[in-house]
Amino acid sequence: MEWLISLAPVLGPLFGMTGVLGGAWMVHRRENRKNKKDAHTAEANTYVASVQTVTDGFTQLLEQQRATNAQTLERVATLETKQTALERKVEVLEEEQRQWRRWKAAAVEYIHQLRDLVAKLYERPVPAPPREIAEDLGDSPTS
Repeated sequence: MEWLISLAPVLGPLFGMTGVLGGAWMVHRRENRKNKKDAHTAEANTYVASVQTVTDGFTQLLEQQRATNAQTLERVATLETKQTALERKVEVLEEEQRQWRRWKAAAVEYIHQLRDLVAKLYERPVPAPPREIAEDLGDSPTS
């Protein structure tokens, strides 16, 4: 046992140095694990943030598309309403035009009958029609 005591001045610092080195290694290992964990956490946070950004972007695009679709549908409805109103007006105008043509044809026929009646009653030539209606009556206008 004396030999062990004689080695004490050498073994004491050696065990002390081994303890210090072991402790340093354990601190180093803990720091490495902490750094890796922090790096992994930072990477995960970055990934989550990027996914959130992409999701927000898609959400905004979807909202814009919905708004655009709503505006388009509103415009189409407005145009359809205007088109329907215009079609009704065109139908009314066409009916008025047909009525005016019927009235004109009846008026021309009536004028011809009156001219024939005047010619028979007074036994003289019928006066020339005004320039504006001479073409409708089939007469040549007189100037």
